Amino acid sequence: MKKQKKTTTKNKSVAPVRRALNFAKFWVCKFWNVGFWHKLTLVVTTFIFVLTLGMYSVAQWYIGKHRSEPLVIGATFIPNYARYFELDPKETLHAMIYELGIRDFRFVSYWSNGEPEPGQYDFAELDWQFDMVEEVGGTVSLAIGLRQPRWPECHMPTWAKDLPKDQWSVELEKYMSETVARYKDRPSLQSYQLENEYLLEAFGDCPDHSRERLVKEFKMVKSLDPDTTLITSRSNNAVPSWPLGEPRSDINAASIYKRVWDGTITKRYFEYPVPAWFYAFLAGGAEITTGRNTFIHELQTEAWTPPDFGGLKDAPIGEQDKSFSASDVEPRLQYAIDTGMKRIDIWGVEWYYYRMTKLDDPSLWNATKSELTRIRQANQN
Repeated sequence: MKKQKKTTTKNKSVAPVRRALNFAKFWVCKFWNVGFWHKLTLVVTTFIFVLTLGMYSVAQWYIGKHRSEPLVIGATFIPNYARYFELDPKETLHAMIYELGIRDFRFVSYWSNGEPEPGQYDFAELDWQFDMVEEVGGTVSLAIGLRQPRWPECHMPTWAKDLPKDQWSVELEKYMSETVARYKDRPSLQSYQLENEYLLEAFGDCPDHSRERLVKEFKMVKSLDPDTTLITSRSNNAVPSWPLGEPRSDINAASIYKRVWDGTITKRYFEYPVPAWFYAFLAGGAEITTGRNTFIHELQTEAWTPPDFGGLKDAPIGEQDKSFSASDVEPRLQYAIDTGMKRIDIWGVEWYYYRMTKLDDPSLWNATKSELTRIRQANQN
């Protein structure tokens, strides 16, 4: 009797496994008996589902890991851009600091501005920007190198444009060295951003995108100031965008654009149909593969108008609002927050100030002020 009972128990434990195997065998056989296109559709659908699930899982891991970190909203400020709108740069930065309450900035060190003639350095404008931020205990992330924010992206002085690469690259390194030496001990300096979106060849007027030069500049800056965070950036709306290979930056920076004018195919406004968690996946994937965190160094909070108007200043307000208006401020910031990245630099505040002071339209300025106030209160709570 004991032997019979033992056999019965074994059969009961094996039976569910056998049924499962038979069930799987049935569906596998049925699957392989269907037509080719049906089979291909099922394979592709399964692959996309598994891939999406994996990406979403990485995104949620990243968001959860950084959930308790404070949220910092900074901004890019460029004196040349303020002048484009016929604004006073000092007045514009002052308003950004004291009216909007922004304390964390990305500044630029255009080679064309800082060395207008060979060997003649002029840092006066960058000096007062640092001074103004330090008056309120703010921080600065300083863009360095040839490629920096705003068109034409690569800001080479006139005297260097006709030089061969082996000569202008040496002159550029001299200028970068002078820049680092001048600002590395400033109390507000938090990081350097080296060569803005360097590998993005499809946008900008630049003479060189070789990784060799980027690596060389990276090593030079690290040797001159090893204690300050060094950042390299990429465009998250372009390929390639994964931070693999050298140089291995201390922090990764990514730009996010949502609604742009497509001048290539559709000739109309185009909104990227990408959920916020996709960018969380990119940040999480980068952290898993490189061990470095990511922040948004350039969130599109500015209109992108058709080139027919010549520039943002020349486009009617109605046209400007088609790609970004006051009603877009809150959802765009929330979109960026939903990526889980905890440092977000907004883009185009000089334009807000222009709309308010020159066009008597404070809508963008007031909407941004309201959102920044809300976010600061949420951080305090």
